[in-house]
Amino acid sequence: MWTVLIPALALLALGLTWGRELPVALVIVVALLLAGAVLAAVHHAEVIAHRVGEPFGSLVLAVAVTVIEVALIVSLMVSGGERTATLARDTVFAAVMITCNGIVGLSLLTVTLKRRIAVFNAEGTGKALATVATLTTLSLVLPTFTTSARGPAFSPAQLGFAAVVSLALYGLFVVTQTVRHRDYFLPVARTGGRSGPENGSSTQDGAPFEPDEHAPRPSGRTALTSLGLLLVALVSVVGLAKVESPVIELAVSSAGLPQAVVGVVIALLVLLPETIAAIRAARRDQVQISLNLALGSAMASIGLTIPAIAVASIWLDGPLLLGLGGTHLVLFALTAVVSTLTVVPGRATLMHSGVHLVLFAAFLFLAISP
Repeated sequence: MWTVLIPALALLALGLTWGRELPVALVIVVALLLAGAVLAAVHHAEVIAHRVGEPFGSLVLAVAVTVIEVALIVSLMVSGGERTATLARDTVFAAVMITCNGIVGLSLLTVTLKRRIAVFNAEGTGKALATVATLTTLSLVLPTFTTSARGPAFSPAQLGFAAVVSLALYGLFVVTQTVRHRDYFLPVARTGGRSGPENGSSTQDGAPFEPDEHAPRPSGRTALTSLGLLLVALVSVVGLAKVESPVIELAVSSAGLPQAVVGVVIALLVLLPETIAAIRAARRDQVQISLNLALGSAMASIGLTIPAIAVASIWLDGPLLLGLGGTHLVLFALTAVVSTLTVVPGRATLMHSGVHLVLFAAFLFLAISP
């Protein structure tokens, strides 16, 4: 019953604390409800995923989290003025680094510690990675080099073009993932058990299989109930993250940290449900689901945020700075190269997970100490 009770309590707490300054005790209570709502969101997302099958289940969680994340970014930018000119860029780029290095690295680490070799479908994962790289370059890299507007920003026409192509490319990928080439995004079965170069044999891919075939499929009513509770939990997660954001901003300011750290912390909080879901899938040796969640979340974060920000910019008073700085450009380029080398073979080892996690650690360290 906690998966029903916690989202309801979190939503109630959101209504009672919205727009108010909280004492320390209530800040702690809100943080605990936020953590509980994250766990509840993961549970309900897995129920829906088991009902509709992959890759639809991964898509539900990625899109639901991202839609509400966009609402959070826009609301903070509307109320923050010029101080939040880089919030969209910081949050979206943090989401890309968290998903492509943090979630991917942890998922591969979980599988390779248990099975030595992580097996996944390189065709589907490669398409997702190519889409993420293209969206990131068009939306966050090009503004640094364009000359129509001052600073690392798009002109209105350029922003409109980036918004249209981002939405179109994301929509094309969704069709590819769910209709045209759905089998490319299904988990692959092992035919050789625990095998690899260490014991003289090679790991082979079997036929695609649906996750959790041993568990009974939830009824339609159960899935609809979980869908409603998932939305409640996600609204609570993002809303309570916004309630906690003044405390986060105060802590960042008091510690003398860059303003970009706020975007990183928000992205970490919002992506917690997907992180936990990805690691749980990896523990079941379903690394393809983990990669679907990670790259799908990065893709949705850009493909839905940039169009929303483009529309919201009509009412925003301050500037909208989307272009990445030199440090982030280097990190993104290195992430793109490393991710390509990880995906192309269709198999990954402990070394691959270590490289991704080091890149994620470098991103966090440089966010704190640029």
